[in-house]
Amino acid sequence: MRILLTNDDGIYAPGLAALERHLQKLGEVHLVAPATEQSGVGHSITYLSPLVCKEIFDGTRFRGYAVEGSPADCVKLGISQLLPKPIDLVVSGINGGLNAGINVLYSGTVAAAIEGAFFQVTSVAVSLEYDPHADFDTAAQIATQLIAQILKQKSAGPELINLNIPTAALARCRQGQWPEVHIVPMGVERYGDHYIKRQDPKGRDYYWSTTDPPPRKTEHETDLTALAEGHVTITPLKFDLTKESLLKHMQSSWKFHLESEPPKSS
Repeated sequence: MRILLTNDDGIYAPGLAALERHLQKLGEVHLVAPATEQSGVGHSITYLSPLVCKEIFDGTRFRGYAVEGSPADCVKLGISQLLPKPIDLVVSGINGGLNAGINVLYSGTVAAAIEGAFFQVTSVAVSLEYDPHADFDTAAQIATQLIAQILKQKSAGPELINLNIPTAALARCRQGQWPEVHIVPMGVERYGDHYIKRQDPKGRDYYWSTTDPPPRKTEHETDLTALAEGHVTITPLKFDLTKESLLKHMQSSWKFHLESEPPKSS
């Protein structure tokens, strides 16, 4: 199996290195990652400037490609240009910080997996709750085992999966217990939209984004509630944003027409 590995924390990120080591148990790993950190860039694509790409070596060993672009750029360029043979799996991560709830929409990590799914390749985004002393190696062990099980159990077609690991799950591992794995939907509650207003030394106002308020509790389990309870979460995603129920209703009963005459060309 040929695996394209990328991330949004940059090619030298420790989470990427840990996942690279463990994914080699599943197949041939090809690294194409951003040259610098690209957190929060979402699904941006570089159109107005050239994509500079540099080969990266670990001593004499060719490690992969560093791309001066977004995570989605890396997958797009990797599949269509850099890697001569077809890819069987795209993995993005391990991100230093969870990508759950509405953060999925902002995440460069998830965007890279979505780009892989665009190419009809099964793609998995992997994120670990932020910890300044994060145990990426244990997280990579968990992720690799779950990715192997996803590949065995998925349908014949490509799938897009978002995998999140809380630090509490790693604490259970240190106690000799594997964490629970919950298959849950994405939470869509608003959270983390408050800012702290300050002034710089020149008297100019600036705003610092915070994680407050926290997501509110919901009656049904989501990735946010499961992670808060210390469970590893798996969420299947899709990139078709069409609202099917409204589409069918509009097609059957809505009518649109323009009443005025169309403008005449000068």
